[in-house]
Amino acid sequence: MVTTESQAVEVVARERLGIAVLRPEQQLALRAAIAGRDTLVVMPTGSGKSAVYQLAGELRRGPTLVVSPLLALQADQVRSIEEHDLSGAAALNSLMARSKFEQVLDDFVAGSLEFLFVSPEQLANGNVRSRISEAAPSLFVVDEAHCISMWGHDFRPDYLGLGDAVDALGRPPVLALTASAAPPVRDEIVTRLGMRDAAVVTGSFDRPELDLTVTRFADERSKRDALLADVPTWSGPAIVYVATRAAAESITAALVEEGVDAATYHGALSRRERERVHRAFFDDEVSTVVATNAFGMGIDKSDVRVVAHFDVPGSVDAYAQEIGRAGRDGAPAEARLYFRAEDLGLQRFFKGADVDEDVLVATLSACGRDPRGFDRIAADVGLGRGKVRAALERLATTTAVRHTRRGWHRTTDEVTGAVAQAVATSEALQQLEHSRIDMMRAYAETTGCRRVVLLGYYGERSAPPCERCDNCRDHDTRLAEDGRFTVGDRVAHTEFGPGTVMIASSDRLVVLFAEHGYRTLATDVALEAGLRRTGPGAAGRGLSRGRRGRTPPSG
Repeated sequence: MVTTESQAVEVVARERLGIAVLRPEQQLALRAAIAGRDTLVVMPTGSGKSAVYQLAGELRRGPTLVVSPLLALQADQVRSIEEHDLSGAAALNSLMARSKFEQVLDDFVAGSLEFLFVSPEQLANGNVRSRISEAAPSLFVVDEAHCISMWGHDFRPDYLGLGDAVDALGRPPVLALTASAAPPVRDEIVTRLGMRDAAVVTGSFDRPELDLTVTRFADERSKRDALLADVPTWSGPAIVYVATRAAAESITAALVEEGVDAATYHGALSRRERERVHRAFFDDEVSTVVATNAFGMGIDKSDVRVVAHFDVPGSVDAYAQEIGRAGRDGAPAEARLYFRAEDLGLQRFFKGADVDEDVLVATLSACGRDPRGFDRIAADVGLGRGKVRAALERLATTTAVRHTRRGWHRTTDEVTGAVAQAVATSEALQQLEHSRIDMMRAYAETTGCRRVVLLGYYGERSAPPCERCDNCRDHDTRLAEDGRFTVGDRVAHTEFGPGTVMIASSDRLVVLFAEHGYRTLATDVALEAGLRRTGPGAAGRGLSRGRRGRTPPSG
């Protein structure tokens, strides 16, 4: 940005958003986005990603289209824009009256709205897309961009059509934002969105204000007793994550009996009840929310002091996002994991089994050329809804089926090839999901610095001791490095194929392989087996911490 642009950004950030000083990675991203360059921003939860698209939208001439996956998240984003007195914003959704829906589109086309929020399903509607194109958006924002990657932890097939949507809208600059994307996921986001000469800006995933603690238990009863004893001693707002709705309700009831102002939150509650709990937590009417992972996107309370996991999450991605809701005000906070190794089996159950060929064939056959609702497809297939939905998602990765606002439809009559590709994708994804669970075990069971594992998952190098985890307080966690491999190195293995080094020490490597997920390797054994370095890591590319990827131009 030239000086006047920099000054304009600083003024809007200060006067409208209350941001006294922008982070360096925010400045880099804004420089690229305002200049009209495709930009991918990977910054941890609570580090100011929303400010990037809000400022870029305000300062680019022309309206801004924002793709956001959840209605509740869209509502929070619109509310935030209104509260900060930015330009007009509205969201399109299927719950609106038709007249209101059309009025919002008219306002966007007429220039009365700067920000229009839509879901991927809405954008798949040809009529809606045609109306939006009349407004000639100057910026196409993709929030929660990791959802487009089948290697991401929250893949959503509805996101797969966004690359085509960008082309249909005249190819405005793309600004993709995510709080969770390891290097291979970043590459896939760029590819699937068709981003050109993308500026990739990555902030550090380190949250030094968070104290990381894992307590191990031999049985469920002792783990529960420990949590119930600990919660009343915590000072300040807290979130306790559990794996099931039943656990959320049971633990909440037990805490209330202990005199804790606790509330339950999970996806089976009515929308009104979820909103009530959400608001009560933000207004400090309840001190502790016991929740499933449904208590997620849009949770932006700055003074949460403890995020505890009664049940181990299924991936480091989920864990990092959830603990990132603590300490957003910069004050010390705690991330506590109550770990029982047997709980990992529950996560493997949640991940389900591979989708077999017969289910894929039946599901593809039940899809017609015209869109059909999920319930009708599931009834025709005659299997459980979970299996049918998993099959549709696997088929969507091959583009054999697509999902629009009107339902699912097939795009090909060629069954054999599409099913074979979907089977291969299903097997690869299953391996990746299980390797993510293994990485969560590695974090919980490590005797080394927990930050090394947590940051290494994202390809960020960390030198122990961090002094803010239980292991670094208890013993010497310094690692010996011999320089043979560096975090970010591209490597090839004779059995596992190409991969990226995520954690490196003198005797151990953690490598993310494109087809086999995360693997922990003994360095010497791996070298003997043919592991070789094929490309430099972050240090070799001249990148500094907090600014991964290519540095955007100066303006």
